[in-house]
Amino acid sequence: MTSSDIVLCTLNARWSHTSLALRWLKANLGSLEPRSSLLELVIGIRTTVAVEKILALSPRIIGFSVYIWNVEQTTAIVRLLKLLAPQIKVVVGGPEVSYESETQRLCALADHVVSGPGEFAFRRLCEQLLLGPQPLMKQIPGDSSSVNHLAQLASPYALYTDTDIAHRLTYFEASRGCPFKCEFCLSSLDKTAWGFELDRVLAELKYLYERGARTFKFIDRTFNLKIDTSRAILQFFLDRQSATDPVFAHFEVIPDHLPEALRELIIEFVPGALQFEIGIQTLNPAVQALISRRQDNAKAEANIRWLVENTHAHLHLDLIAGLPGEDMASFGRGFDALVDWLGLAQGRDHDIQLGILKRLRGTPIIRHTEAFAMTYSPAVPYEVLRTRDLSFEELQELNRIASYWDMLQRQSGLIEAALRARSGVSPFNALRSLSRSIYETTDSTMRIEPKRFRELVEALGANANNKKPAEAGSF
Repeated sequence: MTSSDIVLCTLNARWSHTSLALRWLKANLGSLEPRSSLLELVIGIRTTVAVEKILALSPRIIGFSVYIWNVEQTTAIVRLLKLLAPQIKVVVGGPEVSYESETQRLCALADHVVSGPGEFAFRRLCEQLLLGPQPLMKQIPGDSSSVNHLAQLASPYALYTDTDIAHRLTYFEASRGCPFKCEFCLSSLDKTAWGFELDRVLAELKYLYERGARTFKFIDRTFNLKIDTSRAILQFFLDRQSATDPVFAHFEVIPDHLPEALRELIIEFVPGALQFEIGIQTLNPAVQALISRRQDNAKAEANIRWLVENTHAHLHLDLIAGLPGEDMASFGRGFDALVDWLGLAQGRDHDIQLGILKRLRGTPIIRHTEAFAMTYSPAVPYEVLRTRDLSFEELQELNRIASYWDMLQRQSGLIEAALRARSGVSPFNALRSLSRSIYETTDSTMRIEPKRFRELVEALGANANNKKPAEAGSF
């Protein structure tokens, strides 16, 4: 293994994931780029093994990209690095350390902390560390995003290796930022959204496609915000549809903005080619107003129903439990609505992801802490433990419901069976009752083998159907 003065490192959640952030940093190191290398590890690697891999590269600087899912293990790695090789300059950056850094053990261990967009800030810091004069500050502010900033960035896509392209997700960025102000999300701190120049985007997509990339995941927060750009990108993939050489593209879209100009393209995609991630989060208008979330629920419903009935796009909808002002009944109504919109009880193949509110560092959701008695876990991932409207026990139950729901979605036919098991009961109450029965039987939300889980669901469903409706629906 050859040495590198600069090592850019992160821990991905899975091997199939790739870090676009590291590739942006490396591509924009200027004259220092040849003196740098990427080291992508996977969550769960032994700390000593990770440190051994780092030290084998003999770096003078190591930069870690830090997120909520890898901050604890990154901290353990940096702690050991500082014991074994204190001469290595440790730089941390990324969403998890860009805010409230003064309270974090990782930031205390690091030599420098880069907050915000880091491509040019990290390059300047490396130039100072390697060439002088030495930097005076520990906290390094990132560069402000703007159209001009994006135009100056060197492209990172050549840094995807042939192995990456053949076997891993190709992450792509057509825009940065978000114009919306949803208070649970770090994007609420953005001023607006900025797009990369369209000709550049299409040229980079063409470059990746010609190298063999067939699985694209766009990280844009609001893909369907600027319709002309969205159309051009969709047309790019539509032109490359092939039964023998399929292409898959994943986009995050806002639910209440689907004009005819987009519909006429989406309807042309074949099965398995298109996935939309749609953040619903809550359908309670009072909660939406409280957290500064602008969403027309009627338009969202009409658009999602249209997608389900008229297209082959796979839909992945998000719903968050524990938002200020939302109780169990309100959350359940939201879940029931999404089940209906997606046709899940009729066997439609779409997903709902149930999540628990997390207090991401820097987000304005914290302003509701006192008024709504929000208590958050101090440990990663900082999930809400109780609120004025949901007790600790209810949120624990919702955690179990989310786990079992995820298991249901992984096995063909189980959702339909589970939701139809209790006649006369709403989908959420059926799921809640089923969840309680599984937990009483197994005392676990983990380590349930898929075959055993299917047997449990089918058996509990059969038992429920043998009861009177009033009995089945009670809990």
